[in-house]
Amino acid sequence: MPYSAQQIFDLVADVERYPEFLPWTAAARIRARREIDGGEEIDADLVISFRVFRERFTSRVQMYPDQGRIETTYLDGPFRYMHSTWSMRDSEKGGCIVDFHVDFEFRSAMLQRLIGVVFDQAMRRIVAAFEARAKALYG
Repeated sequence: MPYSAQQIFDLVADVERYPEFLPWTAAARIRARREIDGGEEIDADLVISFRVFRERFTSRVQMYPDQGRIETTYLDGPFRYMHSTWSMRDSEKGGCIVDFHVDFEFRSAMLQRLIGVVFDQAMRRIVAAFEARAKALYG
């Protein structure tokens, strides 16, 4: 991406602003905030709304700014499990390289099948939303 690793880190770490730009995110709330070794940890609620599906889930987000890494672990909601990792590093050619990985499974087999059908398209829209937000903020 044509932005610094720090800019992308700040964008991803700003969970409370997700409803302003992230598809299907109806609300976001920080429940707790703590300092941890090398960074900060928050517990955050997100409300996801997609067609007839509307669910709240809680995650623990650990942010390590000096490492350019953000890890999210699921705490409560409709998932059996969910884990995501963002890593950002400045590129020698300018801008930065961003790696994003997410792994999850819904408790409901019906929801898992529904999301499975549109997962690739949904992930592309989410990534595009982060890219558009970066351009709006830093472009």
